[in-house]
Amino acid sequence: MSGRVWRNWSRIESVTPARVAYPGSPDEVVREIAAARADGLRVKPIGAGHSFTGIAIAPGVQLDLRNLQGVVRVDQARNRVTLAAGTHLYRLPELLAPYGLALQNMGDIDAQTIAGATSTGTHGTGAAFGGLATQITGVTLATADGSLLVVDEEDNADLLDAARLGLGALGVLVDVTVQCVPAFKLHAVEKPEPLAAVLNAWEERATGPDHFEFYWFPHTTTALTKTNTRLPMDAPSAPLGSFKRWLDDDFMSNSLFSAVCGLGKAVPGLIPPINRLAQKLTNNREFTDVSTSVFTTKRDVRFREMEYALPREEVPDVLRALDRLINQNNWKISFPVEVRAAAPDDLWLSTAHGRDTGYVAIHRYYKEDPGLYFTYAEQIFRAHGGRPHWGKMHTQHAESLAASYPRFADFRAVRDKLDPQRVFANDYLDRVLGA
Repeated sequence: MSGRVWRNWSRIESVTPARVAYPGSPDEVVREIAAARADGLRVKPIGAGHSFTGIAIAPGVQLDLRNLQGVVRVDQARNRVTLAAGTHLYRLPELLAPYGLALQNMGDIDAQTIAGATSTGTHGTGAAFGGLATQITGVTLATADGSLLVVDEEDNADLLDAARLGLGALGVLVDVTVQCVPAFKLHAVEKPEPLAAVLNAWEERATGPDHFEFYWFPHTTTALTKTNTRLPMDAPSAPLGSFKRWLDDDFMSNSLFSAVCGLGKAVPGLIPPINRLAQKLTNNREFTDVSTSVFTTKRDVRFREMEYALPREEVPDVLRALDRLINQNNWKISFPVEVRAAAPDDLWLSTAHGRDTGYVAIHRYYKEDPGLYFTYAEQIFRAHGGRPHWGKMHTQHAESLAASYPRFADFRAVRDKLDPQRVFANDYLDRVLGA
């Protein structure tokens, strides 16, 4: 197939590939790469298109991995499950339930594919828990030379910390092996609290519970906090009722919020009072349910996002600086700021590499220009030692990023070895890794 315009979820990026292929097996992926090379074309796989950057843009051959889904094999002795690369995260509950397993931690969106999520550094929250890539114990890469390369603790182990979070620059992931944990429940407490108090106690709040995060609507002084405590599967459940879940997660957070964002774009002056009303009407509930029903939420309203990983202790100052920035410029910002935490890790291109990490994400409705808001916010993030999320909007390049990652040169050396002719490159990777 050719001539079809592809757009990512946020509608920022688009491309018309020269050819679109739908491989149904690892061997077919290898054959498509070989055919692309013969035609002098570059290759990029796509998943759900949930990256806000051009990381998945494929002007040459676009590999749509929708036919590479499901469980490949299970090592029940070690609680490890190998998943085909195109498996969407929202399918994991049904796929892992027969084995009594779950992911140790998850982000709040489950639309992504497992390969796309690990390749871009998707993460959840919890000061003792790393991002998704830290849960990966092995991968199989279809490489530029036409081979299937197994990378795990036994084979090519020296490449594992590069391949687990590889930006799609080293080859095409055809499967990933995930270190799962016994399925568990979460006790969730969600409530509004004074923003100043949460910031003043940030270190204690971030490190005390198993999982803590909060949202802050600009133009308010309230943090909408979310605290999740891990419980065994035999703990009593107290899930949200179907009406309450529909009211909060479908109507309030999606249908009504979409209408509010549209109204705010038309009449920006209404945004501050709407935000003050929203923080009073939402996020005040307590329930216990299986982990996947608590970690993830439904997100239908399209937006644009920038997220930076910061030294955890810098988060309060960054939030206060964002508040000043918005007020000084009299901007009307309808979307909340999201704040999370994660454990340090050793992955070469992980945004949490080598340090306790706090994440601050800013958003704008997709019909609004993020323009100056993102530009000046990024200056704040960088001034506080921030590293940009690989799948979210930023303006950094290889030279500036190299200073933030001690193993940056090592990753580029692996890329030179596995893809010397840049079969898997595109403009975004040329910018952030160098051509």
